[in-house]
Amino acid sequence: MPLHRYRSHTCGALREADIGQTVRLSGWCHRIRDHGGVLFIDLRDHYGLTQVVADPDSPAFKLAETLRAEWVVRIDGKARRRPAGTENADLPTGQVEVYIEEIEVLGAAGELPMPVFGDQEYPEEIRLKYRFLDLRREKLHANIMLRGAIIDSLRARMKAGGFFEFQTPILTASSPEGARDYLVPSRVHPGKFYALPQAPQQFKQLIMVAGFDRYFQIAPCFRDEDARADRSPGEFYQLDLEMSFVTQQDVFDAVEPVIRGVFEEFGKGKAVTQKFPLIPYAEAMTKYGSDKPDLRNPIVMQDVSEHFRGSGFKIFANILANDPKGAVWAIPAPKGGNRAFADRMNSWAQGEGQPGLGYIFWREGEEGGAGPLAKNIGPERTKAIADQLGLTVGDACFFVAGKPKDFVKFAGLARTKVGEELNLIAQDRFELCWIVDFPMYEWSEEDKKIDFSHNPFSMPNMDVDEFLALDPNDHDRLLAMKAIQYDIVCNGTELSSGAIRNHRPDVMKKAFAIAGYGEDVLEAKFGGMLRALSLGAPPHGGIAPGIDRIVMLLAGEENLREVVLFPMNQRAEDLLMGAPSEATPKQLKELHIRLELPKK
Repeated sequence: MPLHRYRSHTCGALREADIGQTVRLSGWCHRIRDHGGVLFIDLRDHYGLTQVVADPDSPAFKLAETLRAEWVVRIDGKARRRPAGTENADLPTGQVEVYIEEIEVLGAAGELPMPVFGDQEYPEEIRLKYRFLDLRREKLHANIMLRGAIIDSLRARMKAGGFFEFQTPILTASSPEGARDYLVPSRVHPGKFYALPQAPQQFKQLIMVAGFDRYFQIAPCFRDEDARADRSPGEFYQLDLEMSFVTQQDVFDAVEPVIRGVFEEFGKGKAVTQKFPLIPYAEAMTKYGSDKPDLRNPIVMQDVSEHFRGSGFKIFANILANDPKGAVWAIPAPKGGNRAFADRMNSWAQGEGQPGLGYIFWREGEEGGAGPLAKNIGPERTKAIADQLGLTVGDACFFVAGKPKDFVKFAGLARTKVGEELNLIAQDRFELCWIVDFPMYEWSEEDKKIDFSHNPFSMPNMDVDEFLALDPNDHDRLLAMKAIQYDIVCNGTELSSGAIRNHRPDVMKKAFAIAGYGEDVLEAKFGGMLRALSLGAPPHGGIAPGIDRIVMLLAGEENLREVVLFPMNQRAEDLLMGAPSEATPKQLKELHIRLELPKK
């Protein structure tokens, strides 16, 4: 039987059983080694590597000598056993090599701007501009294949859970989701614009109102916001889902097995939380200083205000005496009980723009504790702090004071820093949890008014009649109110937020009125949604875990760009395709757009 034009086998296929066969392989010259006149070439394709060999007796030797890294070639030759002692147990093809009889160059490569062989770091700008070369590298190639396998698994798990996959529009109307929209000008309607969806939020709710019961999709979302390590600029994907006739617990029961299952399937044996704990937002903030707590870190902060009230440490005592909202929080540091560590944390805090970080540490043969704070408050109070936090000789404790809302973010960073510095963070597990009971409203200092704290579509967590009777001026009551809103967090990364939606027009009007939005605003922004809710809407809720973030955690990467095929850089530029680019005068004219660029 004649050989296929390019290959009889892939570069990952040959085994001992193939020895003696004439074979044809095509691929890239991954690595070329000259061993005293004998050329060894690792030939690579998507499936693996095969060692091919040419010596001066081979009819193809002259051509083999001209090959360079990343040239694409076809080779014909005989599969033979590798000489004893040269087998490679790390390669599936490691028992076999191919003696080259013929070479055809299919695609020569010029000088490479970055090597494919080896794992050395390369500047990001070069990696993104030559992403197709970067993607040939083993680790990135494997990450992208892992991404595909995770999406397959999510899809299968969702379908097994009774969800149906639908596609929602990409060209839609602008909606105040929170971030900036990407706008697309309309040629047919001069002066009007479509927006790319920040999320399929309104569509997925409308699918429930339309009676489909359980929806999901692997949804692309577009937000014109600045990049961060855990947030791609431009676009990202989420596992978007919505369900009808459900309580918060029903959503948890449907989503938890999907997320847990994927982390178990792809987590390389790391332990995965079996029953995700429910942590109220307020508790997460006071214990961990974050609504995205990393539960691999065992440190739990506590309020220790009583031990400083009226004490000899005047800075803290005065804060507590003069401000009814003032508090002192403690960040325990087990095994951190030495001055060098305490001083290091103190200078870290100053680097974060803080005046410093008060501390006490406990050492052998010293009554009370050591450090300036211990001297000021005395051994009795110092012992009481140690007892409350369960600390002993060899441990330390750090303190932050003031209004918790002002220092909570810094306290959370300090907790993380202590955990990292003292190697307390368990690396062998995925710790997942639900954060629940988010506040419905917050006080906007800027506008001096009550505003939505998060998602304006969430159902308030109180009896409907009670909510409808609320006094919009009762600020204390409103700020204490919770929404039926929840996040999934894994190892300190927020994977998703979701909510039981507000499905009643009267409740929605009231919710927006409390935040100072009249019915005219509601009608203009969400008219379609209001009409839908007023024509028979079921109670419904959902969530949208971020796919890029799930893959990033499972691939053990720190940055989303390592798990996305063609990412943009930090400035939202696609260096490979040259986007964004200028439009031609003809395009602008068709769209009735005239540019008014900022003066340089």
